[in-house]
Parts: sequence; C-alpha cells; structure tokens
Amino acid sequence: MELSDWLLTADERGNAATRLDRRRPDGAAWSHGNDVRPLVHGRTYFAELLTAIRSQGPGDLLMFTDWRGDPDERLDGEGTEIGAVLAAAAERGVIVKGLIWRSHLDGLQFSQTENRHLGEEIAAAGGECLLDMRVRPGGSHHQKLVVLRHPERPEADVAYVGGIDLCHGRNDDASHHGDPQAIPFAEAYGERPPWHDVQLAVRGPAVGDLEAGFRERWEDPSPLSRSPLTRMRELFHHEDTEADRLPAQLPDPEPCGTHTVQVLRTYPNRLFRGYPFAPDGERSIARGYLRAVGRARSLIYLEDQYLWSPSVVESFARALAAHPGLHLVAVIPTVPEQDGRLTLPMNLVGRVAALDRLREAGGDRVAVYGLENHAGTPVYVHAKACVIDDVWAAVGSDNINLRSWSHDSELGCVVLDGDADPRTPRDPAGLGDGARVFARELRLRLAREHLDEAEPDPGAPDPLCDPRHAFEAFAAAASALDAWHAGGRQGPRPPGRLRAYRPPEMSSLARTVSMPFYRLLVDPDGRPLRLRLRKSF
Repeated sequence: MELSDWLLTADERGNAATRLDRRRPDGAAWSHGNDVRPLVHGRTYFAELLTAIRSQGPGDLLMFTDWRGDPDERLDGEGTEIGAVLAAAAERGVIVKGLIWRSHLDGLQFSQTENRHLGEEIAAAGGECLLDMRVRPGGSHHQKLVVLRHPERPEADVAYVGGIDLCHGRNDDASHHGDPQAIPFAEAYGERPPWHDVQLAVRGPAVGDLEAGFRERWEDPSPLSRSPLTRMRELFHHEDTEADRLPAQLPDPEPCGTHTVQVLRTYPNRLFRGYPFAPDGERSIARGYLRAVGRARSLIYLEDQYLWSPSVVESFARALAAHPGLHLVAVIPTVPEQDGRLTLPMNLVGRVAALDRLREAGGDRVAVYGLENHAGTPVYVHAKACVIDDVWAAVGSDNINLRSWSHDSELGCVVLDGDADPRTPRDPAGLGDGARVFARELRLRLAREHLDEAEPDPGAPDPLCDPRHAFEAFAAAASALDAWHAGGRQGPRPPGRLRAYRPPEMSSLARTVSMPFYRLLVDPDGRPLRLRLRKSF
C-alpha cells in the first residue's frame, strides 16, 4: 500500500505555518508505529478516561480541548464528576491545562455558563482553563481532545480524540438507555435521549502530534475574544485571559503498534488577523476526505451527525457516478436535535438537498438509516466516523458539512493499519491495497451493534466482511423492523436497531425560505473567497 495514495503530504495539507509536519526530521505528514483503539460510546470512553486521569501524579501533564464541559457530568457514578476529577488531579500536582469554547449565550441553548463554571473549578484547584472565542462570527471550537503525558512513565502516554464532549448527554452505552444527566433535546428522543458516539484512544508517536496541535492553540498570542462585550464579561468574572507557559514538550512516545496516523484539522480563514499557526485557515479534513473518497471503489460507510451540504457531498456523488460497483451506507439521526417551527426547516433543508444529490448519483446503491433502541426510541447519532473500502478509517469531531470542513475548528485522525486483514474479500476495492485490520474491525463492530449480531467464534467466517453482504444485511434488517412497526408491532420484535431514513417532504417554498438561513446560520462557509469561487478546499 502506498501511503500517499490515501494520506496528504505536508504540501497537500495546505498550511505551511503549522509545526505539525515539520516537527519530524523527515517532514512526514503522518506517524508510524501507533496503537489506536476505538472507544464506542461515552460510557466506555469515560470509564477509561477516569482511570487514566486518576493514575496521573505530580509533574504529569493533562491537556484538553472541548466544545462543551459540564462540571457535574459523572464519568462513572457518584463522586466522578469531571470538574472534581480534573480539580483533584491539579491538587495532587498534575499540570492541568484546558481550552474550552466560550460558547454563545445560554438563552440560545448553548453552554456559556457551564463552560465557565468548569474553568472556575479547575482554576480554584491550581489548574488553568481558558474560555477560547478565537473563532469566526457564529463559529465554535468544536475539537474534543484529551492528552495525558507522563515524564517518568512515557509508556502511559495516551491521547483521546473523537466526537465525545465532557458534558451531559454523552454517558450512554450500547443498550442506548441514555445518559441520566440529560440535555434539552427534540421531543422524539424522550427524557433521556439515547446517544451513539465514538472516540479514539491513541498511543505512540501520534500523541506528540496531537499535543503539538494543542500547543499551537494554547500559545496563540491573540486575545481570547475580540468582542468588547465579552471582554467586559471577562473582567466582571475575573477570568484568566492569559495562557501561562507550558513545560517543554517531551519526546514523542516510542512506537508501539502497527497503525499509521495522520492528524487532520479544520481552522477557518479568520478575518483581519488569522491564527499564527494557520493564517489562511486549514482544511486538511476536507482535503483528506477528498483524497480518500476519490479512491473508493467498494463501500463508503459513514456515521454522521448531520450529512449536510450539497457542496460537500458532491465528492461522494462523483465517486458513486464514476464507479458503478461503489455503495454508500450512512447512519444518521432520524430527527434533528432541534424541532422548533423555525429551527427544524433550517436543519433539514441542507440534508434533503444533500441526500437528493447522493441518490441522483448512486440510486439504490445509496442507503441511509436512523437508529432506535429496543424500546423504539430514536437514538441520536453523534458519531463522526468513516470507513472506506476497509482500508481508510477516520474518526474525529468533524461532520460531513461545510461548517466542519471550513468554518469551525475541528480535529480528527485517519488510521491506516500496516496489518492486512486475511479474511475474504482480501481486497474489496481491487486496487491492491488489501483490507486492513483496524478499518474492517471498526466497521464490523459498529455494524454488529446496529444489527444485534454477536461477534463470530474465532476462526469462523464473518459474512459481514463482504461489503456487498453488509449492505444487503442492513437493508434486510431495516426492512423487517420497518414492517414490524407498520404492522402495529405485533409478534416478536425483529433484531436490529436500523430504520430506513425517509426525509420529510419539504415544499419548494419551504426550501426557498429556509435555504438562506441554513447557509448563514446552520452551515456557513469559512473558506477564503478565492476557494469559494473555485469550489475547492
């Protein structure tokens, strides 16, 4: 397998100002020898994160970024509230540094107060947590990252990156009964919205890459906000607005696995004075997807919170049109998280247009599903994961939309496994790359949950390895469950959680009225004008 067929070179990242690629002597834009594990669902991630933080001692370093942080969110039962856990780490001498998006006002259903309170709790214990509003107007810092370094125990170094925030609503498991600490949500999801999500645990040299990305943001000398009103709030609340110096970065952890990892980001083209580490922005997430999707031949498997933006799915549509054997499976939320009279159409119009384009290109080779738990309650899909041809796998904070590909800050990892998967088909794409263990196992693990299938016995064949069989298995399971609901839920419930997604009808008038608000508020474009005109990233 030629790595540059799937990954971006340093030049192709399109951001010469970042230290991410030039920090290695060979200038490579990826690292070898990593061990990456998918942590499916918040309960799995939170339990492991709790153990890892509690094992840190004096002089160890904990760095995190987040979109939302609720200080009272319990990681694993009473007494494990994230604010208290981070504060306790700071009190015993761990160097705790955090960057949380400052957030819009709580009156708009955001988390300004919660984020500030988490920072205050950490600061009171001797840590430091800054409220970062260095974004485009209407934008956010959406990265979800925790890096744990251990000067005396480098073998314990680990980074967690993906879609899971340290906040209410995320602590769910495969049973999908929801987080007891729920958040306000669309009525269809009930009082405890079931939540599906994915995070990665990364060990090896890529931990150094993820730490370097954190340091770029931490060391940005720009004010945390340009807003005079926000600056007044900072003074009123006596907020820390100056980042203290971090200790020097340790050498990267030693190689410990077979995974090549490329760290991808989004930073917008920020007006007037950009980021010093990305003065023209960075769109390596978009470019990474464009590279991989262009190589897809067999199956693109997506789990995504939004799947919006006709301009973003155009690359998927072109691949479907060019390769008649290519199929696409997408697992998305059945209902947007906001169901108000004004917000629902804005949240639907981009998805409707995007799915229309995909189906125009791929016809019945495009299948889109929602999830429900065994009680029939929809499961909110917050995961941001993609597997292409059982070779390329990506997990991060980014969604398939223009906002994530150009406007908000985002962070993700692409994983290419050096170990080929020996199960048939050994090369689903037929390009000579061969199926890879990590990508295939991630797809199979997610598929088995959605189908209610157990892992086969060791050595036994697994029909789901065949992308065409997996595509048909999803269709059959959704069809059976849809028919059971349509028939009044008579008899035993069929196995699985998949429901065929059918977007609601939107009149031409509704689309016309909603589209300007969708483009301005829901899915804005953060690219420089020259790239917008060229329709490129």
